[in-house]
Amino acid sequence: MIRRLYDWTMNLAATRHAERMLALVSFVESSVFPIPPDVILIPMVLSERAKWVRYALICTVFSIAGALLGYGIGMFLYEQVAEPILSFYGYLDRFDQFRAIFNAWGWWFVAIAGLTPFPYKVITIASGAAGLNLPIFIIASIVSRGLRFFIVSGLLYAFGAPIRDFIEKRLGLLFTLFMILLIGGFAAVRFLF
Repeated sequence: MIRRLYDWTMNLAATRHAERMLALVSFVESSVFPIPPDVILIPMVLSERAKWVRYALICTVFSIAGALLGYGIGMFLYEQVAEPILSFYGYLDRFDQFRAIFNAWGWWFVAIAGLTPFPYKVITIASGAAGLNLPIFIIASIVSRGLRFFIVSGLLYAFGAPIRDFIEKRLGLLFTLFMILLIGGFAAVRFLF
């Protein structure tokens, strides 16, 4: 099953719809979707290494646009939309405590969440709900998301063929590690807040 999913994403990476899919996943991941765009970004860069800057830029721009949607959900639709989303992820009961801490340390929360497997959508929605200064939110998002996508893409560009071989030989192990990091990110949010 993992091999078929890998082959499907590699084939998708070579289609004319790949960039639109990358943009869409980058956008929705920053506001509501739990799967990071790296799932599409990595095969795309491995498929066409010369476009690594373009792909990283698409991820960054659409991730920031999605982050602004998440911020807007938190700011303007907290009760209607953000509360159910935060409740779904198990964070609603601790949100008031989180809001006070968040306003003091917001830049760091956004920057760390943007660089790590931490669920970024939780931070974007929380930023709007907590009323984090919008320019601070945007700058922290640009810096962290840009660094993340450009570092991943740049490493794949620089070490493409050996990394592709490494991934293909250890697909099951890497999928397991990815799932541990993804679930660990959600568990860390639940534990910390």
